[in-house]
Amino acid sequence: MLKANVVFATMTGNNEEVANIVCEALTNKGVEVNETEISQTDVEDFKQADILVVCAYTYDEGAMPEEGMDFYDDLKETDLTGKVFGVAGSGDKFYGEYFNKTVDHFDEAFEKAGATRGAEKVKIDLEPYEEDIEQLTAFAESLVNMVNKKS
Repeated sequence: MLKANVVFATMTGNNEEVANIVCEALTNKGVEVNETEISQTDVEDFKQADILVVCAYTYDEGAMPEEGMDFYDDLKETDLTGKVFGVAGSGDKFYGEYFNKTVDHFDEAFEKAGATRGAEKVKIDLEPYEEDIEQLTAFAESLVNMVNKKS
């Protein structure tokens, strides 16, 4: 059975909702899912899973969540070769060029760790609506398909 770790950082609850949608979609695909808040998660836990997902917000003008900085730094230094990853996040388009920059940062950190991108990044404006739920469900399916293609 495939295993996934889904980690989120949230201030408003939107990114926890994004993570919940991804978890539900993965579970519906027969994946065993572990969902945790970023400050309560050790990057080493990612080594036990096939699929790795981060759902995090961007603060102010492109800043990463303070509670996720240690996780982010550890992620860049961890060897996750053979793992499949995806990054999603909710942000506010009000911030223009800084909209959901944290999604880009985590995407780059996973690449640096040697993981394989299993789905395109998903950036949602504020809370997830119907079309966002469909996009996140497709995101989860893409992650599962990538793992299955690799094995």
